[in-house]
Amino acid sequence: MAALGIGACFYLPGTPKRVWVAGVACSVIPDLDVIGFRFGIRYGDFWGHRGFTHSLLFAALLASAVMLAAFRHASPGLDRLPMWIYLFLATASHGFLDAMTDGGLGVAFFSPFDNDRYFLPWRPIHVSPIGFGRFFTVRGLAVLQSEILWIWLPAALLTLSVWLMRRASCAFHVARNVTLVSRRRSTEPVTALLLLP
Repeated sequence: MAALGIGACFYLPGTPKRVWVAGVACSVIPDLDVIGFRFGIRYGDFWGHRGFTHSLLFAALLASAVMLAAFRHASPGLDRLPMWIYLFLATASHGFLDAMTDGGLGVAFFSPFDNDRYFLPWRPIHVSPIGFGRFFTVRGLAVLQSEILWIWLPAALLTLSVWLMRRASCAFHVARNVTLVSRRRSTEPVTALLLLP
């Protein structure tokens, strides 16, 4: 959901829907690191949960890889640099939201250069259980409520705010253009009279 809120800030008419789908995919890919548990990778390891795949470098690498693989040629609507920034922010948002949770080991934002784990000072989001079956418990419901309050609702409000600002800006430009055109028309006869011999 965060990727859609971020996407609202970058939206331009004509941008292919696959850009937004790629952003949503980028926002969930960092959690593929949980596969490592099946291979004996511990939570706090480099490849462990909230490790390298949650780092800012990984976000930059993933955004670049997606650009090369899916958007090699220019697309209508969004230019390449804003598209890369959107994909980077969509990926990085996952780590920042995890750093706002009330559990786990924190996030290795600066991996591989610094593998220390960090939390943000404000941590209102309940940590999500690892494992699909655990979502269907009382704790899973509490996590869902927490995510609706602290992720989905702010993302929806961001989207709505951007939409309203763009609408207001568009209405302002239309009104301004109408005023300019009407001013030109009202001064044309006077100018024409002044030019008569």
